[in-house]
Amino acid sequence: MQVTLPTAITLFRIALIPLFVLVFYLPFSWANIAATVIFTLASFSDWVDGYLARSMQLETSFGAFLDPVADKLMVVVVIVLLVEANPSIYVTLPSIVIVAREISISALREWMAQLGASTTVQVSFVGKIKTVAQMIALGFMIFSEPFLGLPIFQIGLVIYYFAALLTIVSMIIYLRAAWPVITRHG
Repeated sequence: MQVTLPTAITLFRIALIPLFVLVFYLPFSWANIAATVIFTLASFSDWVDGYLARSMQLETSFGAFLDPVADKLMVVVVIVLLVEANPSIYVTLPSIVIVAREISISALREWMAQLGASTTVQVSFVGKIKTVAQMIALGFMIFSEPFLGLPIFQIGLVIYYFAALLTIVSMIIYLRAAWPVITRHG
């Protein structure tokens, strides 16, 4: 198997996960800044690998499989660490919504692919906005300290709730698109 540039970028994103975890736990005052930079780099690389795959016509079935896996791994790891670092119902509830949606939609996509109906459930515009909001929220929450007098963590938390709401909306869109196949094969 030949690894294309977009797939190499996706693999790099996966390799950033243990580095992110290590930096997140470092007992230094700058650790949150470094962790935010790593997370931002990983988030940006998600856009870059997709753009390169499409523009350079380097889309592969392995890349199409690996890209969402890399995304989910990074997001879930960050969410788990943030819930551990901020053990409150205000962080936990939207985290449960987001993780439950990711697991449910991933399972739905897998099942639809087995039925040969994977094109029925494509990424929606709402799903893309949800992803952007989620990445911004998580980045703010990782940084967590006030900046220029702004309560960065709290701003991130508000955006996180918006992302959780979009998570529910995008899940409804996916389920509605898949419903004819679900009822036919259920």
